[in-house]
Amino acid sequence: METMPTQRLYYEDAYLQQFTAVVTSCEAQKDGYVVTLDRTAFYPEGGGQPADHGTLGDAKVLDVQEKDGNLLHTTDRPLAVGTNVEGTIDWPRRFLFMQQHTGEHIVSGITHRLFHLDNVGFHMGAQAVTVDFNGELSAEQMAQVERLANQAIYENLPVLAECPPKEKLAQIDYRSKKELTGEVRIVTVPGYDCCACCGLHTAHTGEVGAIKVLSVQRYKGGVRVTLQFGSRAIQDYDEKLKSVTAISVLLSAKPEEVVDAVERLLAERDGLRQQVYQLQQEIFTQKAAAVPEGQERVCFFEEGLSPDSLRHFCLALAERAGLAAVFSGSDAEGWKYAVAGQEDVRPLGKALNQAFAGRGGGKAALVQGSVQGTREAIESFVLHTAI
Repeated sequence: METMPTQRLYYEDAYLQQFTAVVTSCEAQKDGYVVTLDRTAFYPEGGGQPADHGTLGDAKVLDVQEKDGNLLHTTDRPLAVGTNVEGTIDWPRRFLFMQQHTGEHIVSGITHRLFHLDNVGFHMGAQAVTVDFNGELSAEQMAQVERLANQAIYENLPVLAECPPKEKLAQIDYRSKKELTGEVRIVTVPGYDCCACCGLHTAHTGEVGAIKVLSVQRYKGGVRVTLQFGSRAIQDYDEKLKSVTAISVLLSAKPEEVVDAVERLLAERDGLRQQVYQLQQEIFTQKAAAVPEGQERVCFFEEGLSPDSLRHFCLALAERAGLAAVFSGSDAEGWKYAVAGQEDVRPLGKALNQAFAGRGGGKAALVQGSVQGTREAIESFVLHTAI
């Protein structure tokens, strides 16, 4: 594909939404067509920023990639070489990326200045933006970064982009993930950041709208910070406000009191669980006492037992019988089990697993696991299979 390098209109005007260009080539490929133009406002994937989408004439632009100075537009239909075509950028998508990229610069610049950490990873995801820093940051430190980042938005500072000559570039203290050669594009937010970047940004910091830190997690020796910007931050706030409001209604508590209400509810739940557990142990003891002492084998099926309850009931039964088995579940969903005895019960557990597509194991005195089968078949196997 021999073509002249594409003129990049997006560097001349990042707010250009429509343009005309000449189709210089069009080739079919597996997932559509690859189109080159003499000039374009479509930004290609790069620098952590996804490619623009939009249209070229009647064709949808699905992706844009850079190769050898050309921008390759993937379209869903062919375009005639040599014709003039009108391009239209999916502006809401583009502007969101510009907000996110500018916001990331502000956050990374502040973090670098305050805590001397570098941004070593940046991703604009479908739901949020993540930034990876090469060191530890506490939630309190990121809260400080967030406050200062939003202060930068309130100041509505100009966001400057230039490709300075080598002499001037050598005098600029700028952030960069790697050693750069050739022409270097520097993006500056006065007082907050100066960074080598090929991405697109808002003209002023105020256009970012808002910056919100969602989480700070340890990641590969540093931290991964998840953020929302602009309309996405407002949308995230709206969704969480709806959730808090709904919870406050369910708990009959004011929105600002839902944490205390949930803590009280959890304490009540834990108390009830303890009561249920104690009552369950009493029932197990009574059922075990009803088993004639010295009985060779017993098999019980109970509803809704946890693995811990299975074990306790089975061990209580094993004090009365030579071998005890307890199952909880259903024919349709499968059965959890515990088998205990006065002799080694592992052979029976193994045979049970083999016969009923089960899995599990344990020690000589107790095995636990799960099986699939009918209650009748399992009970007959336990009571009558010689091991």
